[in-house]
Amino acid sequence: MKPKDFLHWSVLVPIISSVFYLAGFLTNTVFANITGAVLLFATVLAAVHHAEVVAHKVGEPFGTIILAICITVLEVGLIISFMLSGGEGAMTYARDTIFAAVMIILNGILGICIWVGSRKYKEQFFITNSATTYLVSLVAILVLTLILPNYTSSIRGPFYTEPQLIFVSLACLVIYGSFLMLQTVRHRNYFIVAEEDNAAHEADPPSNAKMFISLLLLIICLAAVIFMAKGLSPVIEGFVENIGAPRALVGVIIASVVLLPEGLAAIRAAQNNQIQSSINLGLGSALASVGLTIPAVSVVCIIYDIPFVLGLDMKSIILLALSVFIVMLSLSRGKTNHLYGTVLLVNLAAYIFTVIVP
Repeated sequence: MKPKDFLHWSVLVPIISSVFYLAGFLTNTVFANITGAVLLFATVLAAVHHAEVVAHKVGEPFGTIILAICITVLEVGLIISFMLSGGEGAMTYARDTIFAAVMIILNGILGICIWVGSRKYKEQFFITNSATTYLVSLVAILVLTLILPNYTSSIRGPFYTEPQLIFVSLACLVIYGSFLMLQTVRHRNYFIVAEEDNAAHEADPPSNAKMFISLLLLIICLAAVIFMAKGLSPVIEGFVENIGAPRALVGVIIASVVLLPEGLAAIRAAQNNQIQSSINLGLGSALASVGLTIPAVSVVCIIYDIPFVLGLDMKSIILLALSVFIVMLSLSRGKTNHLYGTVLLVNLAAYIFTVIVP
């Protein structure tokens, strides 16, 4: 990179955010909280920029895989830090955050991408085999992790016993690992379309040095987002309590912050007529969010003997089933239109409304 590149906003922002947090400037004052929120949002934008640099260099589908795994690391870090700190809601925090992430991805990110792309291009085309493989893997993991715990009889309540938790974690890893093998080796062509060659690769790919620096800065950005979001969590929790909303809304807010980098990257891809990249980002992150987060959180809960609620209530199961069904129908024909996006966004609104007014 040239010397002037190190003065680019995407380089300075994560450094400033890290110094702001590590120096203890994120105190319980209005000015500090506002500054922290601005830096948090700016760091998310910087993460998007560096993720796109890395994705441009490594190409599809590896670029979207890198971003999905980075987002999952961010999510796991937040969930584990909150669970280890204990307090009210620690038992359900992981479930609420994972469920919120899945609902926001399926309804919000995919809905906005489909709506924005369809409004601009009327119809956008993608490979149906890619959507099918994502959804087959995702549905299996969702049922095993968020629904089945309600119907096992070894322990009362929406819990898994330790052997059951180990089995389900291994099942998630096997499904996700098999999916990655299909996506990157055996059927890589399912996830790449010709339009990306024309739109996404107009500029020359970045150099290896620039790519590695962006990868390092991406990791720093994600770490800064974790710490800043954790530091701002008392403000978020206080806001939720002041409006009289259930604590599950905290999981929705944190999941929204975590998914901002992926969401912005996916929407930008849809605006550039790269709906295949949007689908790869959205469904890939949903699959990684559950398939990798559950095993990671399970290991921590087993080691520290933390009770871990996984099963959803019936209202949430109905909303999840509706969302998955609508996504399956929307992605079954290989092309999009604005109606699909509108319906998904209405589903998201219904989910958030029923969280606030259960």
